[in-house]
Amino acid sequence: MAAELSITSNFTFLTGGSHPEEYVDRAAAVGLTALAIADENTVAGIVRAHAQVKEIAREVRMRCAADADPIGPPAPPHLPEPPRAPIYTVPRLLPAARIVPRDGPAVTMIPRDRAAWGRLCRLLTLGRTRAEKGSCELSFADLLEWGEGAELLLHPGVRKRWRKQAARLARRFPGQVSLLLAPRYDGQDRARFDHLARVAEGLGLPTVASAAPMMHHGARRKLTDVLTAIRTGCRVDDLGRAALANAEQRLRSPAELARLFRGHEDALARTEEIAARCPFSLDELRYEYPSEIAEGETASERLSRLAHAGLKWRYPSGAPQKVRDLLRHELDLIAKLKYEPYFLTVNDIVTFARSRNILCQGRGSAANSVVCYCLGVTSVSPEIGTMVFERFVSEARDEPPDIDVDFEHERREEVIQHIYERYGRHRAGLCATVIHYRGKRAIREVGRAMGLTDDTVAALSSQLWGFFGTNGLEVHRMAEIGLDPNDRRLAQTMELIYEIVGFPRHLSQHVGGFVITEGRLDELVPVENATMEDRTVICWDKDDIDALGILKVDVLALGMLTCIRKAFDLIARHHRIDYDLATLPPEDPAVYDMLCEADSLGVFQVESRAQMNFLPRMRPRCFYDLVIEVAIIRPGPIQGDMVHPYLRRRNQEEEVAFPSDELGQVLGKTLGVPLFQEQAMQIAILGAGFTPDEADRLRRALATFKKHGNVSEFRERFLRGMARNGYDRDFAERCFSQIEGFGSYGFPESHAASFALLVYASAWLKRQHPGIFACALLNAQPMGFYAPAQIVRDAREHGVTVLPVCINKSFWDNVMEPDGQGNLCLRLGFRQIKAMREEEATWIAAARGNGYQALQDVWRRAGVAPRTLRILAEADAFASIGLSRRDAIWEARALGSDKPLPLFAGDLDGEGIVEPAAHLPPMSEGEQVVEDYVAMRLTLRAHPIAFLRHRLTPGAAPLEPPNAETPFGRSFADATGLTRADAWDSGESGMKCVTSRH
Repeated sequence: MAAELSITSNFTFLTGGSHPEEYVDRAAAVGLTALAIADENTVAGIVRAHAQVKEIAREVRMRCAADADPIGPPAPPHLPEPPRAPIYTVPRLLPAARIVPRDGPAVTMIPRDRAAWGRLCRLLTLGRTRAEKGSCELSFADLLEWGEGAELLLHPGVRKRWRKQAARLARRFPGQVSLLLAPRYDGQDRARFDHLARVAEGLGLPTVASAAPMMHHGARRKLTDVLTAIRTGCRVDDLGRAALANAEQRLRSPAELARLFRGHEDALARTEEIAARCPFSLDELRYEYPSEIAEGETASERLSRLAHAGLKWRYPSGAPQKVRDLLRHELDLIAKLKYEPYFLTVNDIVTFARSRNILCQGRGSAANSVVCYCLGVTSVSPEIGTMVFERFVSEARDEPPDIDVDFEHERREEVIQHIYERYGRHRAGLCATVIHYRGKRAIREVGRAMGLTDDTVAALSSQLWGFFGTNGLEVHRMAEIGLDPNDRRLAQTMELIYEIVGFPRHLSQHVGGFVITEGRLDELVPVENATMEDRTVICWDKDDIDALGILKVDVLALGMLTCIRKAFDLIARHHRIDYDLATLPPEDPAVYDMLCEADSLGVFQVESRAQMNFLPRMRPRCFYDLVIEVAIIRPGPIQGDMVHPYLRRRNQEEEVAFPSDELGQVLGKTLGVPLFQEQAMQIAILGAGFTPDEADRLRRALATFKKHGNVSEFRERFLRGMARNGYDRDFAERCFSQIEGFGSYGFPESHAASFALLVYASAWLKRQHPGIFACALLNAQPMGFYAPAQIVRDAREHGVTVLPVCINKSFWDNVMEPDGQGNLCLRLGFRQIKAMREEEATWIAAARGNGYQALQDVWRRAGVAPRTLRILAEADAFASIGLSRRDAIWEARALGSDKPLPLFAGDLDGEGIVEPAAHLPPMSEGEQVVEDYVAMRLTLRAHPIAFLRHRLTPGAAPLEPPNAETPFGRSFADATGLTRADAWDSGESGMKCVTSRH
C-alpha cells in the first residue's frame, strides 16, 4: 500500500491535465490509501477532491448495504454469479499546496491539523495580496515563518544553495521536513534517487517517494501539452523541451510505485507514515460563523427579540395565530441547529442598507421564512406560499441556510464596503467563480495552439460551438462551412476541444457571494486581491462553499430595485406618500387588467416578447398567478413541455386530473403540472420512492442556473420507483421529462414569489404613476430590454407629457415637474445626452441661479469646457433661451478650444472686436429628428417613418414640416439622403441613422 503526496491538478491553471475528481476516482480504483492535491500556490481545487471522496464513500456504503441485504430471491445454484463492479477503496484526501518561493526550492506543504491549515492559508494570503490578481509573491523566509505544524516535502532545487536552504528548513522545523524523490522518466531516475538519498542522509532528512503526477491517466498527455502551449502562448509544434517527453507522469498504483522506487522502499513506506501524521480534513472547517453577540445578549436571545419586534411591525393589528406558530417553530429549529448568528448577520446587513435608504429584497428560500419576513430581509409574506420552512433550514440535510439579498445595483458597492468595514478584510471576502472552458473559448484557444489558421478558428468559433454533443451534427456543420472533418489535424483538434471543455481556466469574482467568519477568514481559506479596487476574494466558488457548509450571504445587484426606490422617492416628493415593498396597495384589479393586455414594457420579468405573448393567455388575476407567470416562462418548464398543458387546464380546455391523491397534494396549486423545483423533489419522494438524500441530490442537479446539471443519472432510478408504486410508464416518462427540463434552469417557488413581488410593484407603479415610473426607469438605466427611446414613447402613449432637455430646467437625472394644471410632466435630464458627464451637468445646475440668458453665460458661470457646450447645443438644450440648434452649434464652435480665443480677448462688456452675426437657415423637422437621435438616441418630435409614410402608403399625405424652407434650397430627402426606405434601421434598440449628420 502507498499514498501519493504531490499531485498537480488542473487547478494549477493551464498546467495540470486532470480534474481533482478524476485523481480521486483513479486513486480509489488503483488502491491508493491517501492522496494530496498539491497545486502551485493555491488550494482552489481541494474542495472538489474532498466532495468526490465523500461521494465514493457514500457509494461504497450503499454497495455494502446492498450486499448485506440483497433484494429478491438468490440466484439458482447452477447459474454463475452475475458480474459485479469492483469494491473501490476510499482514499483519504490530504489538503495541501505546493509552495513555490521566488528565491528557493518548491515545498509541498501538508497540514497536520487545523492550526497548520490556518497557517498555510495565511501564507498563501500573504503571497497573493502582495501581487496582482492571479499571481503569488512568496519568499523562502515566508516559508520559514509559516511552516510550523505541517509536513514539508522539499523538492530538490536546481540552484547550488538549495542544500543550505534545506538544512536551514530542517533546523527550523525538526521532524517535519522530508526530501522528495520524484522520477523524471528519462532513464536516469535510479541514479538520481541514489544521489538524492545520499544528499538527504548528509542533511539528516528522510526521503519520501512521489510520482509527481501531472495527469490521472496517460491518455491526457496530448491535452497537457495543449495546456502548456496555451499558457506559454505558442503552438504545440513549437513547445520543444516544454512538452512532456512521454505519458509516464501520471497517477501510479502501489505496484507501479514499488517498481519505480525499487531500492528505496523506505521512501515509499514513508508516504503512509506521513499520511497517518496528517489527520486534518476539510470537514473541520464548518460552523465558523460570526457569533453576533451584542450588549450582553446571546445570539438566540437577540434573534428572538428582533423577530418578535418585527412581528409587531409587520402585523400592527396582531399577527394571525398560524403566523405566530410558524415563528415559534422556526426559532426553535434555528436554535436547535445553532444558525442564529447567520440570520443576525443578514439582518445587520439589511439594517445598514435600510439606514441608508437602499432598497433590498431577499429572494430564494428566504421567502419561506417568517423570521426573514419579520427581520425585513424579505417583503414576501410566508402565508402566500405553500412550502415549509424545512425547505430553507433542514435538520435532515445538515447544511446551513442560504439567503440571497438583492440590493439596488447603483448602490450595492456601499453594502459591500460596509461588510468589509464591519468585519474586517481578515474576516470577510467574496467567493470566486471558476471560469471553465466552454465551446467558443475552447475552439479559439485549442485551435490556435494546434496551429489552425485564424480563418479556420474563426469559422469554427462562429459556426460550430452550438452544435457540441448533438449526435454528430458538428461533423455535418464542418462540411457545410467548407472544412474537411477527415483532416487529421482538424480531427485531432476537435478531440482535444471536446476534452478540454469543462476544464478550469482561471478564477474570477463571484457576483456577490460573501463569506463571513467568526475568526480569521484567511485561516479558513486563502484570500487574494480581486481585479476591482478595494475588493478581496477567496479561491473557492459557490459550489465549494456549499460542499463545506460554510456561511455565505449573497449580496446581489438588481436594477429594478434601483428603479422602484427612485419611484418611491418621487412619489414621496410630489404626492407626500411613503411606500415600500410591503405597504403597496395589494391586489389592485387595474394592475392585473394592464398585465392581461400585455402592457408591460419596463415591468420586471414580464417585459420580454415571450412574456408579453404569454400574459394575455395566462390572464393573471392574483399574486400567485404572477408567481406562476415568473416561473413558467423559463427554459426548464418550456423544455419540459409544461406551458401548454398548464394553459389548457387553466382555461378549462383539459380536465385537471392527478394520478394519485399524494401527487394531487403536491401539484394541486399548479393544476397538476410541475413548475417548481420543490414539486420535482416531492414527485421523486412520493411517486418514485426517493430517499430525502437522493431527493436533495436531485435538487442540486436541478439548481443549475449557469451550468447544466447531471439529471439524467436519476432516470432509471426514477422510472423503477414510479413503476413499483403503480404508475404507468408513459406517465413516469412524461414526469421525468418535465423534471429533466429543470436540468438547464429550475425555479423554486419561493424564488418566484420574491420576484413576483417586484413584478407587482413595478406594474403597480406603471399603472398608477406612469410618468414617475418612466422617470425612475430612465434614471436607472442601463437595464432591461428597452432603450430610452422605447420607454419615452411608451410613457407618452400612457398620457405622460415629456419635455425636452433644457439648459435652465434640466438636471443630471430626469425629473418630474408641475405643468401648472395640477399634473406632472417628465423633464428629460442631461443624462439622456450622449457623451455628457455627470460632473459637468452638476456644475451647470449649481451655477444656474435665476437662469442662463445666453450660451456664453453657461461657459463663464459654470466653467464647463467648450466641448460640453457643443454637446448641449447638438442636443438642442438652448431652445428655451431662443437659440436654435444650428445657431447654438455655431456659437459653441466659435468658442474654439478649451482656451479662450482672441475673439473674447477684449472687454467682456462689449469693448472689442465683435464678429457680425451669422444668418443660418433653420433646420427642417426631418433634420431635427436626425440630430435628436444622434445626440440622445431618442426624439420627442415625429417618428422617422412619418416622413416616408406617404411613400410607403398609397394615398397618404406627406408630413408637413414646420419650416417651409428646407436648408440650402434642397428638399428634405436631398438634405438628409433619406430617399430609400432602407436608410433607417428602426429596431428594438431605437432608430439608428445611417446617413450623414449634417
